[in-house]
Amino acid sequence: MKMATVLLLITAVLTALIAGLFYAYSCSVVLGLGKLSDSEYLRAMQSINREILNPVFFMSFIGTAVLLPVSVFVFRGQQPVFIFLLLATLAYLIGVFGVTAAGNVPMNDFLDKFDISGATSEAVKQMREHFENKWNFLNNIRSVFAVVSVILVICACIWNREA
Repeated sequence: MKMATVLLLITAVLTALIAGLFYAYSCSVVLGLGKLSDSEYLRAMQSINREILNPVFFMSFIGTAVLLPVSVFVFRGQQPVFIFLLLATLAYLIGVFGVTAAGNVPMNDFLDKFDISGATSEAVKQMREHFENKWNFLNNIRSVFAVVSVILVICACIWNREA
């Protein structure tokens, strides 16, 4: 097996891991969190947002943002693999990485600074109302774009003639 094919397979696995993370979050975690009281919800989100900042997450999240463009470069001139990878890269960098950096992370940072125990119940309720639906909407966008990226990388794997 050629190194380019190994690179493509690693890229596919990392992309799939991130898509699975956002998908699982959308169809399970947010549903469970939605059942919590306002203060429990905010505490849980603060905890989750702090704990996801770990080397395993960064390896897959940032690794995908690096390996997709590298794969585009490696497979340049090899149609249609190049096109699939280019589209997967654009979908990931804009719809996953970009939405995370411009949307979810600033919201997470804002929530992290919120002192739940020192806030009134009305302030806690308002924070949740300000945070929950928008954050979930952005996560759903990331989920869709991550799945699209996976599909495109799988197509690149299928059409790869360099194996």
